[in-house]
Amino acid sequence: IAAAVEIWARGPAALPPPWEPRTPVLPVEGERNVLVTSALPYVNNVPHLGNIIGCVLSADTFARYCRLRRWNTLFVCGTDEYGTATETRALQEGLSPQELCDRYHALHADIYTWFRISFDHFGRTTTPQQTRIAQDIFQRLLARGFLLQDTLEQLRCESCGRYLADRFVEGTCPFCGYAEARGDQCDKCGKLINAVELQNPQCKLCHGTPVVTPTQHLFLDLPKLEGRLEAWLERTWAAGEWTANARHITRTWLRDGLKPRCITRDLTWGTPVPLDGFRDKVFYVWFDAPIGYLSITANYTDQWERWWKNPQQ
Repeated sequence: IAAAVEIWARGPAALPPPWEPRTPVLPVEGERNVLVTSALPYVNNVPHLGNIIGCVLSADTFARYCRLRRWNTLFVCGTDEYGTATETRALQEGLSPQELCDRYHALHADIYTWFRISFDHFGRTTTPQQTRIAQDIFQRLLARGFLLQDTLEQLRCESCGRYLADRFVEGTCPFCGYAEARGDQCDKCGKLINAVELQNPQCKLCHGTPVVTPTQHLFLDLPKLEGRLEAWLERTWAAGEWTANARHITRTWLRDGLKPRCITRDLTWGTPVPLDGFRDKVFYVWFDAPIGYLSITANYTDQWERWWKNPQQ
């Protein structure tokens, strides 16, 4: 505090010169290296103030603070572009999913530029780097025995001639009776839902009644990871860096026991699954999208692993 008072009395001339980032910004031995991300905004709509205040503005404020502290700081973000919500919006607007993503990515980028959000790089998830890194992670999981293959009963709309992904079907929640539950979760009670559990299901595309049909899918074997996850959580909870809400939600998942989670979908818009027998499917967006943080960094610099695989720095 005394030093701050002294510098304040001496005026701006006493301040150190502004931090000038190197290009590209990479971790530096012996310096404080900070990687900042904000939640990837979904690409199928126009950002509003709530989106910006909810995650982008707070991350920008922190990134600016880090730079003022002269810490070596990289701030990345980008649009999340795969998933059924993109397909749904593209159908509504009469565009292909890629055309829709191109339009809204440019719109997002312009808005954040207008607000002077200080991203070092604002990218997107529909890139060759995203495909390469997501498929590499998948192959590593497969080689280590963390994937299962099983038959999944899925809703199929015979009128549309397609299996219905989670967001292409709505119905009544089997837990609380909410009449507009989605095929992946209920927005009223928060419960995760398997689409075939919905009562009175309806295809969102043609409003017809889908039928239950078996199809093969790949699952992440979460029960095999449960013991290691619990041990890691105990260590990180002890460090005190989790919010009370985050702890409560995580404990609830563990209390109920982790279940295998399906990571593939019968869609065409997404990262292709590189495995015989599943090449007509894509990865579920919640397997694929978090990898966007890595791939966006990889599109910024080919030395991206120095940020993401370098805990000592």
